[in-house]
Amino acid sequence: MTCEHRGVASQIASAVPAPDASRDAESLALFRRHPALRSIPRAVLTQLPTPVEPLALEGLPEGVLWVKRDDRTSAVYGGNKARKLEFVLGAAQADRCRRLVTTGGIGTHHGLATAIFARQLGLATTLVLVPQPVTDHVREQLRAMQAFGAEILGARGVLGAALQVIRALARSWLRGERPLLVPTGGSSALGDVGFVSAAFELAEQVEAGLLPEPAEIYVPVGSGGTLAGLVLGAQLAGLRSRIVGVLVTDILPPGPQRLARLANATLALLRRHDASLPATRVEASAFEITHAQLGAGYGSATAAGEDAAARASRAGLALEQTYTAKCLAEIVARLGDGRARAPVLFWNTYNSADPWRHAPPEAPAALPAAIRRWIAA
Repeated sequence: MTCEHRGVASQIASAVPAPDASRDAESLALFRRHPALRSIPRAVLTQLPTPVEPLALEGLPEGVLWVKRDDRTSAVYGGNKARKLEFVLGAAQADRCRRLVTTGGIGTHHGLATAIFARQLGLATTLVLVPQPVTDHVREQLRAMQAFGAEILGARGVLGAALQVIRALARSWLRGERPLLVPTGGSSALGDVGFVSAAFELAEQVEAGLLPEPAEIYVPVGSGGTLAGLVLGAQLAGLRSRIVGVLVTDILPPGPQRLARLANATLALLRRHDASLPATRVEASAFEITHAQLGAGYGSATAAGEDAAARASRAGLALEQTYTAKCLAEIVARLGDGRARAPVLFWNTYNSADPWRHAPPEAPAALPAAIRRWIAA
């Protein structure tokens, strides 16, 4: 769906700094390699490239593990979402959008990132949220979503969320906003362009000698767009690394066939802008997804994840229990029993920026009664 922009509405102006127009297309490795792709609309939200560093964890040999610091994609709100939202919000701006509608768990990083960056660009956000285990981190995420002005709606499950989304879109259309529906996690052919470029960025860093070419790259898998974009990008950029997805969700978990379709849709989009890109295909066999760290389900902490997060903390790296701790736990397990081939790269998709530095001063609206009940329970 497209939408109509009528200027930055005063009710959603905030303390979030405006995008820096000086950070142009040259900041994207994909655009450097394929200049014709600059015709794809992009809202510049990131500071790239993100660093690569050795990660020295207790119990692991020196030099076997590296980390890609995507927790530093943005000083406003880092993590993997900023790379996707650059293209989603770029399309929203090009279509003169006024409101975004998206979904996630009550602690969703994607939802918070969408609210923050949409507000930065003068757009409103509606978040349809479903239950997940309530932790202090989840409560903090909800507080931040409220603080950045997101309209928050509760739904019991996937069907309830779909109904809430339809209602939210209908109300927004009736208000004349012509809203944009953003897929969960920002995972779409358009959003995944950000991680195609991320693979080109990593290839440049390998070529520059900043790290050895990883034998394996590990990334957490929720909606799957990060993995789909990286697999496609690695294929196009000539990286030989095997990319392993660590599944962290039992809510509509993506499988290899679905991710292959997503990657091929992204390639088709890119080739519409630059026909010089190879007319190749990404096969389902390119996707390795492990369920070993899922535990009791989405948002549920595991002993292995807690141990991995503690080791990372002692090495100076902050993780959370829903995504990144479980991903690192799988790396620790595989390096420990010899299943992983070194050097290994951990793609850290967590945010390390403090969003409260840019939070608006006004008091947020009350949470819906259903979400308050979930938290109380």
